[in-house]
Amino acid sequence: MRTPIAALLLLIFTSRLAPAATVTESPLAPSQDDAPILTVRHDGQQHRISRAQIESLGLHEVSLIHFEGLEGRFAGVWLDDFLAERGLEDAPRLRFIAHDDYTVFLTPEHREQKRYLLATRLDGDPLTRETFGPTMLLVPEDAEAVTEGSETMTRWIWSIREIHAP
Repeated sequence: MRTPIAALLLLIFTSRLAPAATVTESPLAPSQDDAPILTVRHDGQQHRISRAQIESLGLHEVSLIHFEGLEGRFAGVWLDDFLAERGLEDAPRLRFIAHDDYTVFLTPEHREQKRYLLATRLDGDPLTRETFGPTMLLVPEDAEAVTEGSETMTRWIWSIREIHAP
């Protein structure tokens, strides 16, 4: 039988490592920064997208501990909303490329199984290269499982510089 102190420590420890990842609408105002932070390539065309353009879709927030150590309230837009705004919701495959050339591929099936948040801020501040920005792809419903090691983090990507759609 656990002692009350041991049970309390276990509760504190597990709640610290595995916070609830409930996504809510954000009270943050969309950015007014028109400097391009992301490139979207599709059908041979290249579009430079600003934080203001991304955030104009409506911000959502989630508190979580990122498995790379960042912790706080991540704010961004639902990936599906971002893709729909650009006419890419039916793309058969998306390729996300980070500044270090790490790549993640997503199919429509992946996006049907889970919702992805394209994060642009941490604790209200714009994500920068130093904080794994300027954009980051998160799977809020997997945050707890990824932290615990029971779910893969292979579809999470940070420091995204480009999204390619065939």
